[in-house]
Amino acid sequence: MTKWVYGFGNGSAEGAADMRNLLGGKGANLAEMSSLGLPVPPGFTITTEVCTYYYDNEKSYPPALEAEVATAMDKVGEATGRKFGDPDRPLLVSVRSGARASMPGMMDTVLNLGLSDGTVEAIARESGDARFAYDSYRRFIQMYSDVVLGVDNHEFEDILEEYKERNDLTLDTEITAEAWQGIIEKFKALVEAELGKPFPQDPQEQLWGAIGAVFSSWMTPRAVTYRRLHDLPASWGTAVNVQAMVFGNMGENSATGVAFTRNPSTGENSLYGEFLVNAQGEDVVAGIRTPQDITEKARIEAGSSNPSLEALMPEAFAEFQTYCDKLERHYKDMQDLEFTIEQGKLWMLQTRAGKRTAKAALKIAVDMVAEGMLEEEEAVFRVEPGALDQLLHPTIDPKAERDILSTGLPASPGAASGAIVFTSDAAEQAKGDGRKVILVRVETSPEDIHGMHAAEGILTSRGGMTSHAAVVARGMGKPCVAGAGGLRIDYRNQTINVGGRQLKEGDIITIDGATGQILAGEVAMLQPTLSGDFGTLMGWADRGRRMTVRTNAETPQDAKVAREFGAEGIGLCRTEHMFFEGDRILAVREMILAETQEGRRAALAKLLPMQRQDFTDLFEIMHGLPVTIRLLDPPLHEFLPKTDEELKDVATAMGADPELLRDRALSLEEFNPMLGHRGCRLLVSYPEIAEMQARAIFEAAVAAAKATGAPVVPEIMVPLVGLKGELDLVRSSIESMAKAVMEETGAELTYQVGTMVELPRAALKAAEIAESAEFFSFGTNDLTQTTFGISRDDAASFLGTYQTKGILEQDPFVSLDPEGVGELIKIGVERGRSTRPDIKLGICGEHGGDASSITFCESVDLDYVSCSPYRVPIARLAAAQAALRKASAN
Repeated sequence: MTKWVYGFGNGSAEGAADMRNLLGGKGANLAEMSSLGLPVPPGFTITTEVCTYYYDNEKSYPPALEAEVATAMDKVGEATGRKFGDPDRPLLVSVRSGARASMPGMMDTVLNLGLSDGTVEAIARESGDARFAYDSYRRFIQMYSDVVLGVDNHEFEDILEEYKERNDLTLDTEITAEAWQGIIEKFKALVEAELGKPFPQDPQEQLWGAIGAVFSSWMTPRAVTYRRLHDLPASWGTAVNVQAMVFGNMGENSATGVAFTRNPSTGENSLYGEFLVNAQGEDVVAGIRTPQDITEKARIEAGSSNPSLEALMPEAFAEFQTYCDKLERHYKDMQDLEFTIEQGKLWMLQTRAGKRTAKAALKIAVDMVAEGMLEEEEAVFRVEPGALDQLLHPTIDPKAERDILSTGLPASPGAASGAIVFTSDAAEQAKGDGRKVILVRVETSPEDIHGMHAAEGILTSRGGMTSHAAVVARGMGKPCVAGAGGLRIDYRNQTINVGGRQLKEGDIITIDGATGQILAGEVAMLQPTLSGDFGTLMGWADRGRRMTVRTNAETPQDAKVAREFGAEGIGLCRTEHMFFEGDRILAVREMILAETQEGRRAALAKLLPMQRQDFTDLFEIMHGLPVTIRLLDPPLHEFLPKTDEELKDVATAMGADPELLRDRALSLEEFNPMLGHRGCRLLVSYPEIAEMQARAIFEAAVAAAKATGAPVVPEIMVPLVGLKGELDLVRSSIESMAKAVMEETGAELTYQVGTMVELPRAALKAAEIAESAEFFSFGTNDLTQTTFGISRDDAASFLGTYQTKGILEQDPFVSLDPEGVGELIKIGVERGRSTRPDIKLGICGEHGGDASSITFCESVDLDYVSCSPYRVPIARLAAAQAALRKASAN
């Protein structure tokens, strides 16, 4: 019989940390903390399987669930000496989501559930603090109405702000019990006016309404967007955690806070966090009040006059620090913690692996090895490969002049410039138009996830270092400045007033996430340098890696960058990319438009010295490392002249009639150029192209070998092969040219000829093609296009819908489709090796820099992956993790 509910508290639990798939991350860790003896308010977790059932059965629950929840609630009551709905000793609970992967702020929470017109009076009597009781009740009405009943939160905020303005109050804590009672009546009247029925007083109705709201929040647009951005499957579902309330808003000896066991921005081994006195947890992350530093060290560094938790409540602080150390050592990872102090007593509400910047992840991993907490192989898994991309973002040039508008909190490192926008929709629109923007908000909310993703950086006037904006920006690797109180943001007029200056939407600003500065205009940036921690961790990764990592590069600059990042050769040099500049494109157009072989050879003769120098440069930079050069693969339409001026230039160079050339250009136009006269088809039709490129490659190899003293073994790749006969014909041209160059130079050439497998037919006929090919490089961009029958240039218009509707979990152009495209690769690998056991195998599409795609490549034993220069570190780490994971599984 399926168990739907798992209890925890009072030093024991029915669950454990390794049950996160069933209990969600929050529920599994609450159970673990309970078992470790930490002070955790008792509660229970409704499993993720209920969420799956809920969506599979028209939003209904398993028949046994209600009884299991009732039993679990009774146990919580016994543990607290209270009873849910009791008029004298009421049990109040929180209802929170908890997916297996952390999704901060994306789903819904309800606090203080169980309060009603009757129970609030009991709480007031029992606590001896009517203000606390009615403050809690108004919070519950506001939160429950927003989350469960669908009444806009701003309606309640307007009532509250109107009262504070009328009475010249600044903070909620200044409002008296009697005033809260009046505000509560207005809140309840608002609910009844909006819904046509009163606010629910029955605690059971409240409970099941909240449980349903949490499950429903799994499919809200913001949660769906977050999962899509972080590749989290919808099938995972969320758990629901119901837990006895503890109160940080019971006076000046109560508090609530959020902390990290290490600094999530820098990785420094120092407790890092914020808290508020006389507040509930939502106040800290929402940025409604300015939070205080937890440690004296942080308070001094921040220059704050507000006392730290360490100074204000030293006993609770010391106990909290003990739990931080215990949990970090237990989980062997930096922890993100939530806590509440209720009238001096500390309660632990959550622990989870803390989100961190890539710089922090590297430092924490390396430090934990030095501290004896981790083995080197374990440390390799503590950094997400994709997060390394953050290290490659620019920072502000220290020599640049800074026109400082204001300063906020340095909430997420890095720097960015862009035009001001005030809404997430505007940010997304600008991104689609190719414009860089900074999203400016008073504070962000989960609904802003799409705009935060689209923006270059995020700036808020409210909120702290653990606010929504800060946490989400760090996870995305985007710079963020939060809590810039000097800004006056006017949404209505789309302006910012700061220091006597006014900025409007579209004005350019720069934010510095390292210092918290907001600067006028666009400021000069520097490319980052990688820290010693990077080199240390990548050294460990390289020891565990089996596949080599190459780069896709056509220019000396790209090749140099890739070498600096540890590339072990060039896996794809797209020669057609070398021809789009100046005289080169003119010569290519001459060649394409020439009617005779003689005309084509004349144009190719102009290109030969350029190509020879291109290849010489790359061979010298790679200094003996493998270089794979793909022969010309231009969809002809990309090179054909498009304007009268361009046509005239080609005609002049060729000494031809412009009108005859226009006719020739029209005759070469194709309905689907991507599937037209390109790749090996062009080389079969015009073998002189392959001859020119082969000559350039071989002459460059001879020159580079002389210059560097390192042997050069070019790998010549024939594109778009689907028939062995195509490869044979082009190969014969290459071999003839190799023989000619050896005779002319007296040098001995060693080289390989292979093909790019980018057509399903090539994968299916790999055994036959391998008779002529010494290597295969899977061109997964085109292989995905030809397998799915969709163009990656047009697919964005509908692939998002496919992901939203669950037809596809991931964009197949971003992460390799293992079931379709992957199956073709497996077939190509097996059949290629059946003919040529030592055939060299790799991939060179964009998937070569994607971690999940690299895991697939390891599973089929490819020899290498090739990716863009700036993704080489990502590929190195992902390849190491894939190899180590595979080894441990075996």
